[in-house]
Amino acid sequence: MKINQKFKRLIRLFFTFGITSMLIILYSWTWIGYYNKIIEFPFFRRGNWMMIFLYGVILILFMSIYGGYKVGYLKKGNLIYSQVLAVIFTNLFTYLQIAVLDKHFLNPLQLIKMSIVDFSIIIVWTIVYQWFYRKLFPPRKMLLISGGRSDYHLAEKINSREDKYEICQTINIQYGIDLIQREIMNYDGTIIGDISSHERNLILKYCYENSIRTYSVPKISDILLKSTVELNLFDSPLLLSRNEGLSIEQLFIKRLTDIAGAIVGLIITAPLFLLICLLIKFTDKGPAFFKQARLTKDNKIFYIYKFRTMIQEAEKDGVARLAEDGDNRIIPIGHLLRRMRLDELPQLVNILMGDMSFVGPRPERPELMREIVNDIPEFSYRTKVKAGLTGYAQIYGKYNTTAYDKLKLDLTYIRNYSFLLDLKLILMTPKILFMKESTEGVKISKDNMVKKNHEYDIND
Repeated sequence: MKINQKFKRLIRLFFTFGITSMLIILYSWTWIGYYNKIIEFPFFRRGNWMMIFLYGVILILFMSIYGGYKVGYLKKGNLIYSQVLAVIFTNLFTYLQIAVLDKHFLNPLQLIKMSIVDFSIIIVWTIVYQWFYRKLFPPRKMLLISGGRSDYHLAEKINSREDKYEICQTINIQYGIDLIQREIMNYDGTIIGDISSHERNLILKYCYENSIRTYSVPKISDILLKSTVELNLFDSPLLLSRNEGLSIEQLFIKRLTDIAGAIVGLIITAPLFLLICLLIKFTDKGPAFFKQARLTKDNKIFYIYKFRTMIQEAEKDGVARLAEDGDNRIIPIGHLLRRMRLDELPQLVNILMGDMSFVGPRPERPELMREIVNDIPEFSYRTKVKAGLTGYAQIYGKYNTTAYDKLKLDLTYIRNYSFLLDLKLILMTPKILFMKESTEGVKISKDNMVKKNHEYDIND
């Protein structure tokens, strides 16, 4: 296994080259053999190469955004889904490109046939290659070092990737550094859970000295330090953390993008607004819209708008509760709206009004924010920027990700903000729309108190 590790990048590169080449070749055959023959002004040698080159650039861009090249990282189903989504957007964009060139919409049947073949190539190539990859790189034998808090959720998440990791032993830090260091040498890697910084540093240095792969759960301070600027004004390095939020230029570009995007979005989705309103009225007879007090930048209270997916007076007992699996408060059409995130569309109005942004932390309810802050004081750091329709935690987290982990994801966004990061997160949002794990309800158990471990949202 250790010998094979040297060739891991080369093997991944071959996977990337193989799938990209096959898809580009198929498009070349479709373009040259069909569309270039029926457009009014056909292209010749250099023009054909240009069209093929543009297709390749667009394909690589969408594959990179959606993770279509992450063989060995994503699960097989997720990897195939990422590639299929990338191909759909690439082919759709390409069809519009051809329509612009010919100044009218051509018959898309040939491109649809090409897409079906694309999907077949993706499925076969990925399944075979994942099998081959796993034979070369079997799951790593891991040692989990736990601390005072339970690391059950961490172990559960890691065990869900049985194709990559196998936790063979869990040892508590209370057994002492000497014993842990001896155990570390028996495994392929070490996972450091929620332990003190001093003990973590000792283990990190020991693993570095002995070339042992280490996975660490970041603390809030780690995320803050990661986004600092290194200063070399003196012979002692300094890390500068400005902590000033977004610059004036960033705020201006972000707001301009929000206004333009909200206006275009409202115009495009106007027919969908009408259809959803009628469906809610027909199934429940109540109001189509739902509003609720939430928090945005600097803890300012505003009213968020959503399509109603639950029965009226879903919290008539005054208790805030997350939607659970099989929750009978959800109206029939509500399941579809929640699954496809269509209930979020009215928030385009919030964005236009300036209460929200397209990208940012999800807005929290004031009363529940106070409860979470009592347990996690740093949770208020999320209001350093405007609340968002989509965001880092929404993309990389799940509906039932713990509040503490969502905080770390949101802080990662806040500390590394850029316009390109916003654009990337917006483009990645369609990927999670059809992923059940990102919208599934919370599974309630005795060991899992919702008010302590989850973000609260009655209509989310």
